[in-house]
Amino acid sequence: MATDTHQWYSGGIDYFLGQRDQWFNLSMLARPTSLRFAHSLPYGAILHEDGVQFVVFSRSASALRVLLYRNVEDREPFDVVHLNSDEHRWGDVWSVFVPGLKAGQLYHLQADGPWIPEAGQRFDSKARLIDPYTKALAGDFLPAADGIIRPPKCVVVDDDFDWQGTKHIRRDISKTVIYEMHVRGFTQSLTSGVKFPGTYLGIIEKIPYLQSLGVTAVELMPVHEFPILDCSGQVPPRPNYWGYDPLAFFSPHRGYAVSKEPGAQVREFKEMVRELHKAGIEVILDVVFNHTAEGNEHGPILSFKGLENRVYYMLENGGGKYRNYTGCGNTVNGNHPIVREMIFHCLRYWVHNYHVDGFRFDLASILSRDRAGNLVPNPPVVETIAEDPLLADTKIIAEAWDAAGAYQVGTFASLCWPDGFAHCRWAEWNGHYRDDVRRFWRGDPGMMPGFATRLAGSSDLYQPGGRYPYHSIDFITSHDGFTLNDLVSYNAKHNAANGEQNRDGDNNNNSYNYGVEGPTRHRGIELIRIRQIKNFLATLLLSQGVPMLLFGDECRRTQRGNNNAYCQDNSLSWFNWKRVTRHREIWRFCQALIQFRRREPTVRRKDFLTGLPIRPGGLPDVSWFNTEGDAVDWSNGGRSLGCLLAAFPHREDPHRPNHHILMFFHPAPEPTRFAFPDYARSLSWRLFLDTSHFPPEDIYPDLDGPPPPPDWTLNLPGRTLVVYVLPDLL
Repeated sequence: MATDTHQWYSGGIDYFLGQRDQWFNLSMLARPTSLRFAHSLPYGAILHEDGVQFVVFSRSASALRVLLYRNVEDREPFDVVHLNSDEHRWGDVWSVFVPGLKAGQLYHLQADGPWIPEAGQRFDSKARLIDPYTKALAGDFLPAADGIIRPPKCVVVDDDFDWQGTKHIRRDISKTVIYEMHVRGFTQSLTSGVKFPGTYLGIIEKIPYLQSLGVTAVELMPVHEFPILDCSGQVPPRPNYWGYDPLAFFSPHRGYAVSKEPGAQVREFKEMVRELHKAGIEVILDVVFNHTAEGNEHGPILSFKGLENRVYYMLENGGGKYRNYTGCGNTVNGNHPIVREMIFHCLRYWVHNYHVDGFRFDLASILSRDRAGNLVPNPPVVETIAEDPLLADTKIIAEAWDAAGAYQVGTFASLCWPDGFAHCRWAEWNGHYRDDVRRFWRGDPGMMPGFATRLAGSSDLYQPGGRYPYHSIDFITSHDGFTLNDLVSYNAKHNAANGEQNRDGDNNNNSYNYGVEGPTRHRGIELIRIRQIKNFLATLLLSQGVPMLLFGDECRRTQRGNNNAYCQDNSLSWFNWKRVTRHREIWRFCQALIQFRRREPTVRRKDFLTGLPIRPGGLPDVSWFNTEGDAVDWSNGGRSLGCLLAAFPHREDPHRPNHHILMFFHPAPEPTRFAFPDYARSLSWRLFLDTSHFPPEDIYPDLDGPPPPPDWTLNLPGRTLVVYVLPDLL
C-alpha cells in the first residue's frame, strides 16, 4: 500500500502523490483508485510494467472517465474507470493508475462539465473523446445509430524500438535538397510495383529511387492522425486525401500502415525513418498546429472541445463562436500556455521517439497570433520552438502566412530576438521566389530585377533580419497548386472534379499553356513545355537557398489541371511510375542537376553575394550582364539576364577545385544573340546544360560539354537557359 509520499526526479514535473490506496476488483484485476502521479508529465496513457497511468488536463471538468475496450469494432466499453476531483485531481491535472493494462489497450476519454456554448463551454457527458496525447488511434468512426459519435479508439503504445544504431543525420540545411511527397500518393498506383502500396513500408521499397534521384530529405505531407471516414462512419463525398485535418497530433496516421493491429503504425513509421536514415535521407514532417478536425460551433465534439474548449481554441463573441484564421472552421490557441506546452512536447516526441529531422509548419502565421488573434512581434510558441535545446538539431520551416491575410515571408520570427541568434533557426517557404520565377519564365515584363534577387538568395527578404540564404526554402511548385507539368500546360485551374464548381483553388497561378489548354500532340508546343520544365528545374537547383522539389515533377506528374487536389485520392494525384520511363529525359536532367548542386558550394553559399572579389585580384562572387555582355542596367526593362558566379572554396576541403558558373537566362519567346562578357572570354569554359538542346546534349553530368563558340556569342532560341562551368584551379 502507498503512503503519503513525494518523489521528485530530474527531467520534468515528476512526483508521486497519493493517499492510502483503496482496492476493488475490475475484471479480475486490482487497481488503486487514489491519485497516483508517478511519472513525468506531459499527459496521455503512460505504459509501465505493472499497468498504465492515464493523465489528462481539464480545468473545468467535474468528473472524468476512461472507457476501456477489448476490440476495435466494439461499440461499448467492457469497463469504465471513474475519476473524481477528490481522489484523482491535482490542480487541473487528472490521473489514475490502472494495473494490469498492457500495450494495445484501447480507450476513450469522457468528461462531465458545463454545457454553456455561448460562453465557450462544450462538455458533453456522453461524448467519446480522443485523448489529445494519445500515441496511436485504431479503427475508424463507427456508425452513430444512437446519436453518439464513436471516433477511432486511442491505443496504449509501447515505444520501444530497435533503431539498429541509426541516428539523426544532422545534415546542414544549406546542403539539403527537399522532396515534398505524399505517403499514400507516392506508391499507391499499381504502376509503383511495390508490395505494400500507399504505406510507410511502400516508401521503404522506393528508397533506391530516392537515392538515385539524389534528394537528401523527404518532406512528408501530414502523417499525424486525420479522419478517413466522416463522423457517421461513412466515406465522405470529398475524401480527406491530403490530411490537413488533424485528430491526434502525437499519432502517426493509421491509414498508412500495412498491419491493422492497433498501434502497428508506430512500428511501421519507425521502420520507414530508420531505413531512410540508413540511406542518408532525412525526414521532415508537415505539421498542422493551426486547426483540428472538430470544426466550428456546428462541428462535432471529438477531443479538445469536450475537455477544455476555451483553452484549446481561439473564441469570439463571448466564446460562442470560433475565430477562423485557417479557413477550416477553428483556430488552435497556440500561444495559450497549455496549448504551447502541448505543441512543444509533441515536437519533442516526434524528434526523440520517431527520430524525425525537422518540421514544416502549415499556416505558421497562426503561431504568431496571440490569444485574441492579433499578430504579435514576439510570439511565445515561436520562440519556444526556436530556443528548445532538444530541438536544436532539427530543421524548422514556416509556411509564413495564414488564411486571414497574414503574410510574413521574410519577416517570420525575424523581429523576435534582437540578439541575432535565436531567430536564425526559422527558415521559410519563399512564396516570393515561386511567384517571381514563374513570372520571369512566362516572359512577363519587368521581372528581371526580382528574378535576379531570387536567384541570389532573396537578400531583400532575409538579410535585413540578420538571416541567410539558407533561410529561403525555394520552390516553384508544391502540393498546393499546379504540378510543374501543369504549370506549363494550363492557363487556368480545372477543379470541377472537386465538386465545388471550380470555385476552390488559387486563381493566380502565373502559368501558361503555350497555345493549347492541357495535353496536346502538337510537337512544337510539347517542345516548348519540355524546355520550360527544364528552365524551371535548372533555375531552382542553381539558386542560392534551399531547393524543394514536388514529387513527380522530375517526370512530369500531372493532375490534369487541378490545382487543389486535396480530395483526389485516385490516379489524379498518385505518382504514375510509368512516367519515370516515359519522361526519362526530364528525370535524367533533374538528377544531374541535383548531383551538381550537392557537390558545388558555389550554388549553396551560406552568406549573401556581395559583388566583391572572393580573393584579391579574383572575380567578384557575382557579376550580372546583359545580352551585349555589359553590366546590367536594372532600370531598362530588359528581360534577358546573364550571371557569373565565382567558385566558392569548400570549407571542408579548401584545396578541392570547384567551378565558376556562367548562366544565360533568356525567357522571351523570340530568339536572341547573347554575348559573353569580356572578363569571361579568356577562360576555358565547358557547356554544362542548354535547355534548347535535345538529350543527351541538353546536360553534361560529367561537366565535359563543348567549349563556347569561337566568337564568344550564343544564338539562343526563345525560352532558353544555358550554363557553362569552369574549374577553379586555385
